Amino acid sequence: MGMSDHRLVNVVLEEKTFVRRNPEVEHERAVAIYDLLEDNHFRLFENEEGPYSLTLRMEGVQRLIFEVCNEEGTHLLARVPLALQPFRRIVKDYFMVCESYFEAIKTASPSRIEAIDMGRRALHNEGAQLLRERLADRIELDELTARRLYTLLCVLHIRG
Repeated sequence: MGMSDHRLVNVVLEEKTFVRRNPEVEHERAVAIYDLLEDNHFRLFENEEGPYSLTLRMEGVQRLIFEVCNEEGTHLLARVPLALQPFRRIVKDYFMVCESYFEAIKTASPSRIEAIDMGRRALHNEGAQLLRERLADRIELDELTARRLYTLLCVLHIRG
């Protein structure tokens, strides 16, 4: 098995657990999934061969479940629960900064927009690093894969 087998080839959000979102949020979700599938490193530590298909679904409001199957989706390889409580503060702060950013781009100076965007990226990086740490005993992710999965985690926090 080569490194090319350590990747996601399909990502699905289990729609029955998710609400409809505004077009901007749906666009962010679609871009994150597209970018994730274009370039990612995802490896289970259970000696299961990839490539993998990932389904993300909420279990209540406390957990995000990573259901990992083989490429064809024919059998379940792993079910990895992720407690969301450790992400609450970062996600809340991230949303506040994003809201400030979207307001700023309407009227603020370029330097103010850049400063807010730097804060947004820093929070995004913090969330992605926490994701890598929380999954480290079950799933190996590179930095870009963690960032894109963190974007999806944020999308799942939106209630409408």
